[in-house]
Amino acid sequence: MSEREAPDRPVFTVEPWCVREPELRLDRLAQTEAVFALSNGHLGMRGNLDEGEPHGMPGTYLNSFYEQRPLPQAELAYGTPESGQTVINVTNGKVIRLLVDDEPFDVRYGRVHHHERVLDMRAGTLTRTVEWTSPTDRRVKITSVRMVSLPQRAVAAILYEVEPVGAAVRVVAQSELVANEALPDGQRDPRASATLEDPLVGEEHVANGTKVLLLHRTRKSGLRMAAGMAHHIDGPESMAVETESAPDVGRLTVATRLEPGQKLRIVKYIAYGWSSQRSRPALHDQVVGALAGARQTGWDGLLREQRAYLDDFWCGADIEVEGDAEIQQAVRFALFHVLQAGARAERRMIPAKGLTGPGYDGHTFWDTEMFVLPVLTYTHPDAAADALAWRHMTLPLALERAAQLGLRGAAFPWRTIRGHECSGYWPAGTAAFHVNAAIADAVVRYVDATRDERFEREIGLEILVHTARLWRSLGHHDVGGVFRIDGVTGPDEYSAVVDNNVYTNLMARRNLEAAADTAMRHPDLADRLGVDSEEAASWRDAAAAMVVPYDDRLGVHPQSENFTNHARWDFAATKPDHYPLLLNYPYFDLYRKQVVKQADLVLALHACGDAFTIDQKTRDFEYYEGLTVRDSSLSAQTQAVVAAEVGHLELAHDYLGETALVDLHDLNRNTRDGLHIASMAGAWSGIVAGFGGMRAGDGRLRFAPRLPGGISHVSFRLRYRGNRLKVSVTAEEARYELLDGPGLKLWHHDEPVTLADEPVELPIPPLQPRPAPSQPPGREPAPRRIDPHARTL
Repeated sequence: MSEREAPDRPVFTVEPWCVREPELRLDRLAQTEAVFALSNGHLGMRGNLDEGEPHGMPGTYLNSFYEQRPLPQAELAYGTPESGQTVINVTNGKVIRLLVDDEPFDVRYGRVHHHERVLDMRAGTLTRTVEWTSPTDRRVKITSVRMVSLPQRAVAAILYEVEPVGAAVRVVAQSELVANEALPDGQRDPRASATLEDPLVGEEHVANGTKVLLLHRTRKSGLRMAAGMAHHIDGPESMAVETESAPDVGRLTVATRLEPGQKLRIVKYIAYGWSSQRSRPALHDQVVGALAGARQTGWDGLLREQRAYLDDFWCGADIEVEGDAEIQQAVRFALFHVLQAGARAERRMIPAKGLTGPGYDGHTFWDTEMFVLPVLTYTHPDAAADALAWRHMTLPLALERAAQLGLRGAAFPWRTIRGHECSGYWPAGTAAFHVNAAIADAVVRYVDATRDERFEREIGLEILVHTARLWRSLGHHDVGGVFRIDGVTGPDEYSAVVDNNVYTNLMARRNLEAAADTAMRHPDLADRLGVDSEEAASWRDAAAAMVVPYDDRLGVHPQSENFTNHARWDFAATKPDHYPLLLNYPYFDLYRKQVVKQADLVLALHACGDAFTIDQKTRDFEYYEGLTVRDSSLSAQTQAVVAAEVGHLELAHDYLGETALVDLHDLNRNTRDGLHIASMAGAWSGIVAGFGGMRAGDGRLRFAPRLPGGISHVSFRLRYRGNRLKVSVTAEEARYELLDGPGLKLWHHDEPVTLADEPVELPIPPLQPRPAPSQPPGREPAPRRIDPHARTL
């Protein structure tokens, strides 16, 4: 089976507002645990079965709660970090075990008559229903509903119900907190996380009534966490209830007999807190308080709060698609998980996997600012501001890192949890400075979309100034006066330490210009940061003289200087099972060939589109289609957006399918380690920036919508400068509607439009079709549009 083939049998049904697993697939358990993960950006719970076993990978995570681990190097090198940070599986509060007439409920034994799980993206809940007959022939129906609260960030809750089917049964339910769970072994794939055994040391355990509290600290990083649970129990009068605790386990046990028609109903409230500074008593009290708040709200109140929060989100974020039901489901699934990843992170990072698994050790990368924050900026801007505020909090470490590398300004880490560089791969951890530009670009985008002057003064300006200083220090004016940035690694990880990467240079140019402009708007703050007119002028000079390589012979932009002079990779001789290439070929061979892991030059066409003519975009896109193997899940979304812009609408649809379905179809066979949050954010980008043609900047909101043949209608909602608007697109026309706000001016295919009380409908200009470009053999995206007249063999 090739890497991008879907499973033989669909795991989930296709529905517009939910993800439903109609039968339990033990062979897909790890994948479904990630898909069914619930999170709010602070607390994340994988979709493990309530009884804890079987599992693919148990997982409960607190944002930025990590353990230190060594980063062994074959040869020590200056500037390479010696230790890393790995997210850890914290105390598991999901577990509710069940015994039926002394037989443990386990789907691997007895008979499962019915098993269904449903992730409801409007309610924000995961519901499971099971009918099971034990090995001793006792049949029960079990229903659980799980949620991680978006309004109450420390709280999760579970409704668990058991009822007999047919005859009476004796049941024992055990609700648990479990720390230091055994985890599966690590994998050879570097995308998988490091495995740490028993990272938590018990400090306190308390059992009182129906409440249990466990406190732990990490062995090396010195972080402290607390987890607590409280219960509301309804059932027959003759119930026995007791609680107990030990350093790594807390348990509430309920025993009763259920007659036909009776039901045992347990509502489990769970709360978490952690800190690197607060005392054990303070964390204890924090969790007790969170549990009290949850119990006061009650189960029904928590459901109402959750639905209200999500209703408000969908009012400004929903996307409707007609003609491709899989894409409709996938884009809402993507938006739901992007929201979960950042909604309540509140000045902590947004990891590449969110809080759905331990992949990439739980680190954040430039992916967040480049791909995730655009979605949040236009749908949930407060979350985007919080993510950038976290970067600002780590600025002192970025300043230290730049100084260590002999540079001015700030060098933000390639991968991190708390702001320290955690990459032992030096071409990225030392040379991939474009992370700075992605962060600066996200600052500029957020301020443009919100006009948040306070954010610009308190956070944005300082980030822009220090990132601009980095570029001015890193680059130099050569003897001809042009400004060069040599020896850097761009987004494509199959090229490294190159001169004048086009994407990096164009993004640096934007960073330098934005820093100078923002310093001019806030001269008082700029003065405090030591920015004078001479420094700001040097930024503008560097931006104006920035090198942007161009190959006149081929009529395209080389990804970096001399890239188009390299030998092309021998794609024809590359076996299908040798992808990803980085797992089968030495980096030195990849570095000296024309082969692209992920969109790099093509990303520049999207992110810095004003730097290219439409003819240049078309030629560049088609050239790099033949070189890009998409060994990174980040590539397809960018290819979708640019394919749509240059007129390859069907190809854009194909790439949209790949980025949107990466986890629902487990296309890369690594969803078990957690969802690809940035790739799923690309489902939004592929529709809004691709088929909607949305571009924004300098107060200009522009659209150039066009649809592929396989999609008959698209509508999307977004927020911009205090306005909430809806854009609807068919093959013939676009409709722009102001849902609320003061009104705004926008552009439709370069035609200015004033949007106020009444919707505006405008025709879509015709498109001249072009021959579709080819991809490396075997790396073509799966087609989305099926010819209804094609014969099936």
